[in-house]
Amino acid sequence: MPTKSTNAEWLAQVEEETLDPVLPICDPHHHLWEFVHSRVAHRYLLDEILADVNCGHNVVSTVFIECGAMVKARGPVPMRMLGETQFVNGIAAMSASGLYGKARIAAGIVGHADLCLGDAVDEVLAAHVILGGGRFRGIRHSCTWDASPDVPNARCEPPQHLYRQENFRQGFAHLARHNLSFEGWCYHTQINELTELAQAFPDTTIILDHFGGPVGIGPYEGKRDEDFSQWQQDITALAGCENVVAKLGGINMELNGFGWHEQDRPPTSKELMQATRQYYDHTIEQFGPDRCMFESNFPVDLVSCSYNVLWNSFKLLTSNFSADEKAKLFHDTANRIYRLDASM
Repeated sequence: MPTKSTNAEWLAQVEEETLDPVLPICDPHHHLWEFVHSRVAHRYLLDEILADVNCGHNVVSTVFIECGAMVKARGPVPMRMLGETQFVNGIAAMSASGLYGKARIAAGIVGHADLCLGDAVDEVLAAHVILGGGRFRGIRHSCTWDASPDVPNARCEPPQHLYRQENFRQGFAHLARHNLSFEGWCYHTQINELTELAQAFPDTTIILDHFGGPVGIGPYEGKRDEDFSQWQQDITALAGCENVVAKLGGINMELNGFGWHEQDRPPTSKELMQATRQYYDHTIEQFGPDRCMFESNFPVDLVSCSYNVLWNSFKLLTSNFSADEKAKLFHDTANRIYRLDASM
């Protein structure tokens, strides 16, 4: 049986009928882990994600994004992250058997490699591809950094201006040789650095995670309108890079500052949509449905809402979109970018 999150009773206060339950969905951003006590879901393995994707929406495939799960305890440090790829590929193989339902969990896998290794990272990338069993699609090396101690930096403890460093770019140059994409996870103050990276490597597909991380805590608390104007400009500039696609979601974390988890009741899908839609509207306008994909960012966003409510909010937001636009935003763009039809 799935293990309930620590906020399960709170989430249960809001139950909704699933909207448009037939629409095919590829969820291109979720994690798998165990013993993560810093999150409301300490355990999120096959049972837990199946409980979510089977909540009523027609989720046909998913993409796993690195989170530091099951890192090897021994061996050369650069190779220890290979443990995560092995772990996830095992779960993907279980799902691919069809014994657990029609959804292909982790049909695509995005891992971590320290691109600051420069040319030496090539061996790590090659090993990821082999261990991914035909499912390995890309690398995420987060650059989320802020000078304020109230804003958490990335798990990999990046330096300021990581994406501008020469050794990082030397390692980044090896992604194209392995036909790997790059997940850009930055804060809203760093979007321009991701734009510079995209311009320097036009032949490598870059996926913007979580709208470029609009921060609403610490020194950014109460400055949403002021920061949104600059965010708009930076997203517009980034969209000018044709090799960049955008994920729509991952904006219900504590760091985004909406404070859903501090309320007596969780938000409804309508409340979620109304509070955050300016980010969705502008990004879709700039990138277009061909370069946008909705994401769950589960179980991280589970701190604020249920899986059913989250995807309902996306469907409310696109209620006036054409069938073709919906198909791209909910499934086709992610399926194409992560080459899931080619996965095993």
